Amino acid sequence: MGVKGFQGTSLLDYPGRVASLLFWGGCNLTCPFCHNPALVLEPGAYPDLDSDQLLGELASRRPFIDGVVLSGGEPSLGDDLLEFVKRLKELGLGVKLDTNGLMPEVIDALLERKLVDYLAIDLKTSLVRYPELHQGGVDTAALLKSVELALRSSVQVEYRTTCVPGWIDEAVVTEWGERIRGAALWVFQQYHAEHALAENARSLPCYSADRVRGLAELARGYVEEVRMRGL
Repeated sequence: MGVKGFQGTSLLDYPGRVASLLFWGGCNLTCPFCHNPALVLEPGAYPDLDSDQLLGELASRRPFIDGVVLSGGEPSLGDDLLEFVKRLKELGLGVKLDTNGLMPEVIDALLERKLVDYLAIDLKTSLVRYPELHQGGVDTAALLKSVELALRSSVQVEYRTTCVPGWIDEAVVTEWGERIRGAALWVFQQYHAEHALAENARSLPCYSADRVRGLAELARGYVEEVRMRGL
């Protein structure tokens, strides 16, 4: 799958930069709380954007943008991702990758070739519950390898957790905190249920702001910086 969608500019998705946002279709997870379900369940319903045309559009925006955010879906599944990112870098653009971390070989290749400047890896729930996020099975060893790659990397990295009730609690924060101890940044996001993939996830009441702050406060014991979004 190639690029399915293209948005204007954003500051929040790439901290410190004005960036264009590109979406890939398809994913190797089907999280019930996913906020982009159409890209996951029906990627074929959206036409692939022409890479040359898209790169031309980004080049025309170069005076106004600093970088590009690659999101999805799951962009690391794209067969042409490395070549596309190489061409982005040739335009002088910074690149941020949003990923679920299940394709460590792609992350490793991007880091090795210095093709990514900012890496955001989702920590979705307790490791033992990851198989519940996809009927086709989940390779949790792959996720752990990506986490280790990110911990050793010299690029900007954020680990990112959406505080979904029933999936994230103090025990999960403690579990992941032990695994990413010493990391630079862990971001906690409020869950917004209205666009969730599964019907039962759309009816979940969100945690209170105080509960999210409490989870973030617990995380401060493990990483250098904690941020909160969406409160």
